Amino acid sequence: MSMMEKMMGMMMGRMNKEEKEAMMAAMMDKFFADMTADDKSKLIGEMMPKMMKGVNMMEMMPQMMMGMMGGEEGECGMMGMMPGMKGGDKETGMSMMPQMMMEMMPKCLTMMLPKLPKEKRVAFASKMVAMLVDQGSVGMSEEEKKSFQDELVEKIKD
Repeated sequence: MSMMEKMMGMMMGRMNKEEKEAMMAAMMDKFFADMTADDKSKLIGEMMPKMMKGVNMMEMMPQMMMGMMGGEEGECGMMGMMPGMKGGDKETGMSMMPQMMMEMMPKCLTMMLPKLPKEKRVAFASKMVAMLVDQGSVGMSEEEKKSFQDELVEKIKD
């Protein structure tokens, strides 16, 4: 074990949960400060396979997905975990987290759903579709909501 590993172990062992979270938030802000949205997306794409080694996706993903879909004030539940990711993209006008989620969620579902027990898939998919319809139509007029739902129904029939 290197000297740095020993020091980190001692330091982390003395910190409480709040201190660790505060330190992580400060580090993330500094780490992401000079990165573009593309840099951040590429980094996350490279990190995901490494982070997921040895993880049982069938157990973890349904809970994680439902946790990520939660949150307050219309924000994704992950938003509170990564404050450095809230920065906006001037080209799309979208903050970093929604951009990342638009890429990550379909990939996660592609990996997770086939591993989910068949008898749980309908309940999970129904919950997700209801949430997508409900949250996807926030801020829309009744006419826009109807059009949104009609388009989704057509996609489901395909």
